[in-house]
Amino acid sequence: MPDFTPPLSQHWNDELLTKASAIKLVAFDVDGIMSDGKLYFSASGDELKTFNILDGLGLKQLMNAGITVAVITGRRSPLTEKRMNDLGITHLMQGREDKKVALQELVANMDITPEQIAYMGDDLPDLPALQFAGLGITVPNGYWLVRHHADYCTTVAGGCGAVREACDLILWSQDRLTTILEPYVSTES
Repeated sequence: MPDFTPPLSQHWNDELLTKASAIKLVAFDVDGIMSDGKLYFSASGDELKTFNILDGLGLKQLMNAGITVAVITGRRSPLTEKRMNDLGITHLMQGREDKKVALQELVANMDITPEQIAYMGDDLPDLPALQFAGLGITVPNGYWLVRHHADYCTTVAGGCGAVREACDLILWSQDRLTTILEPYVSTES
């Protein structure tokens, strides 16, 4: 049987894994987390965004494992709406600078405690939500104060597979990652 231990797991301490094992809902920022945080505009003024395909599959794997995925972003973007629709993410809150309040509104009618929430963000508007959640995750290209308060900082930058790394962390901590990965590896010679 192949070894499905993520290489990064050697950096995941017991406290981090314990926090991640309780997660039932993960909320993500978009700019700087799902995208590289840069704003691209065409010559005609149309906004462009890039999303990492690795992140998309990680989000689907979370949802297939029964973990609720939400997106809370300060900007409004039809591109974000399209990407979330394509991924099947129904909890999308755009135009929300008050991300902690948005997160609290989201979980108000769910049977979820703060310890069961992970939040991934990169800048000051994300900090209150990151601190409210039981597991706060950020990226190395995030603002220094956010990195200081996060429980975990991914090894890759936002928009470059950081979301997938966070997904793997949560799925690994809940003993679900191996089952998810096994079908992709042929055991036939």
